Amino acid sequence: ECLLKEELLMSCTYFLCKGLHAPLDVVSLHTASGRRLFSSLSFSWGFISDVDITSERYRRLGSARFTLGVLQHLTTLQVYKGHLSYLPAEAPNSVSSQGEQSGLSAQHAHQVSFCNGQSIPTRPQQGSALEDSLLVPFEQPVPKDWVVVPEEEFVSIVCIYQSHLGTDLILAPPAKLYDDAIHLFYLTAGVSRMTMIKFFMALEKGTHLTLNCPYLHYVPVKAFRLEPSMLKGHMTVDGEVLGCEPVQGQIHRQLCRIISGS
Repeated sequence: ECLLKEELLMSCTYFLCKGLHAPLDVVSLHTASGRRLFSSLSFSWGFISDVDITSERYRRLGSARFTLGVLQHLTTLQVYKGHLSYLPAEAPNSVSSQGEQSGLSAQHAHQVSFCNGQSIPTRPQQGSALEDSLLVPFEQPVPKDWVVVPEEEFVSIVCIYQSHLGTDLILAPPAKLYDDAIHLFYLTAGVSRMTMIKFFMALEKGTHLTLNCPYLHYVPVKAFRLEPSMLKGHMTVDGEVLGCEPVQGQIHRQLCRIISGS
C-alpha cells in the first residue's frame, strides 16, 4: 500500500512539474435548506449511497467492503419514494434499455450519444458570480422543457460526472472529464435481487447497460431535481453524507482544472 501511495505521489509530481492538466466539469448543487455545494464526482440517493456509507465500517477490507455491503443491503432491498426530473443534454438520438430507438423526450432513455467534449465555451470572468441559470426555486415547478419521470418509487438514483464510481465500478464508461453532461442513472422499484447482483457484477467491466433491464434507466442531462417524498436513506455528494432533502443541480463546463497526463 505504501508503495502504491509513493508511486501515485511520484506520478502526480511529474504531471505537476510538466504542467500537465486537463479541464474538469463541476456540478453546482442546491438543497432545499439553502446550502450550495460543488461536486466533481457524483450525487446519489438510495441503494448505492447506503452501501457506500454503511460499509465504511469494513474499510480495512479494501474494495471488498462494497461487495459485503451490497450483499447485506440486498437482504432487505429498500424502495425510496420521490419525484425526479431533469433537463436532457443536447443529443439527437437515444436508445431505450430495451434497444428501441426513441427521442430524447422519452422517459425511459438509455442515452448512447451525447455532447462532443472538444469545443471550449466562454469561461466566466474572474470575480463574477457563478449563476445556475438552468435552475428555478424549489417552490416553482421545473421548466416546461424538463422531463418529469413518471415513476415515483426508486431503488437507487445516481448522478455521476466521471466514468468510475470506484476503482472497479465503471458506472458511466463513455463519460469524460469535460463532456458537459451529468450521467443520470436510476433503478426503479420492481427490480429483483438476482438482477441487482448481475448489475453489480457487470459494473466491474462497465457492461451493465447491455443487460436489457427494464428497471435500469440512463440519460445524460444538463440539470436535475430530486424531491424525496420521505426522509429515508442516505444522500451522498462525492462520497460524503448529505442530509436527505430536496436537491437540484446543474453542470458547469470546464470550471476548474485537474492534474492529468491525458
